[in-house]
Amino acid sequence: MLAVTANAQNIVFVTKGVDNPTKIAVVPFAWAGGRLPEDLAKIVGNDLEFSGQFEATDPERMLSFPRSEAEVHYRDWKALGSEYLLLGSISQQAGRYYASYELFDVVQQKRVFAKLTVDGTEAQLRDMAHHISDKVYETITGIRGIFSTKLIYVEAFKKPQKYRLMLSDIDGFRPRMLLESRYPLLSPVWSPNGQRVVYVSFEADNKPAIYVQDIATGRRQQMTNFRGLNGAPAWSPDGQKLAMALSKDGNPEIYVMNVLTRQLTRVTNHFAIDHEPTWSADGSSIFFTSDRGGKPQIYQVNVATMQQERVTFDGDYNARPRVSPDGKSLVMLNKRPGTSYHIAAQDIKSGNLRILSETNLDESPTIAPNGAMLMYATRSGGKGVLAAVSLDARVKILQPPKQGDVREPAWSPFFN
Repeated sequence: MLAVTANAQNIVFVTKGVDNPTKIAVVPFAWAGGRLPEDLAKIVGNDLEFSGQFEATDPERMLSFPRSEAEVHYRDWKALGSEYLLLGSISQQAGRYYASYELFDVVQQKRVFAKLTVDGTEAQLRDMAHHISDKVYETITGIRGIFSTKLIYVEAFKKPQKYRLMLSDIDGFRPRMLLESRYPLLSPVWSPNGQRVVYVSFEADNKPAIYVQDIATGRRQQMTNFRGLNGAPAWSPDGQKLAMALSKDGNPEIYVMNVLTRQLTRVTNHFAIDHEPTWSADGSSIFFTSDRGGKPQIYQVNVATMQQERVTFDGDYNARPRVSPDGKSLVMLNKRPGTSYHIAAQDIKSGNLRILSETNLDESPTIAPNGAMLMYATRSGGKGVLAAVSLDARVKILQPPKQGDVREPAWSPFFN
């Protein structure tokens, strides 16, 4: 399946979707005023197609534009192959917009949920559409929608050399700069409550240091200033600690810092290079990359007992681990002999590994908070871009190039 969703600002290519996507007709929302700055129905259709699990009916093929259940003729929608039908209307009162919507099952000829309403300002019309998408997606699939979540990523420019820490919707819309620097920015990670981001910046004497930044206010704190490596920070699930890689004692090791007191605890002690820590879903252990076996592989250390074990064996290179929200899958950068770098997922319990991506020079995987998809950085047309893939590898998405090279994506948690 090849589907393209397009608009004036962005194009998202769903390069591979499920074999039999659910067909849904999102009827243009009724609105009595002048032209709105956002087309809510179109955004909802694009969101659902972004998941790779839905195919939205083109409005030009629609035989009617019903505004209520009384105007719905199910036979017309069956003729178009639509399985679900979404109706909506928009009204305005006292400077706020109100979008009411209801979902119908065309096959069973019944209403799935009664009319719901979401409201917001003109600047929040897109948020309102994403909210509707989340509700529709969860109702049909049983999985919580991620269309209201956000992405943070790094955008790099060569002439002049500069780096930007950017925030956007997951479809690339509404990009907003959080920080601009002449020095490299690396490894952004959201805090579990979605209010802060931790990252590495080289602005202090051109040496790496770890910073925490409040997303709403922009206020920043420098967390480390040790000699040598200060890298790969990772929030604990409770948001109270940061795991990180430091070489302050002469060799790259994994440490844990209490965010409030800045107290450090050394977790690994090995002559090899230990780095790229990430927490298990329950916070009891840390996965990390180490070359102690000769080549980079992923290991796990119990934070309480300090007991360590190797967890990856498939491939001669496994690095940059990330744990799925349910704690069942370990996503990583994998390389096998004679192949390029790809994104892979390993079942933590069984050890079974599946290659997820088909692009080249893939890096920096980040997992959606519902565990259904992940985003990663890759190359397309000579530029750094973002791509997405479902954890079952059935859905693959490629976002278009931006002005600079895009790298280091970080998917936000749910915000409520």
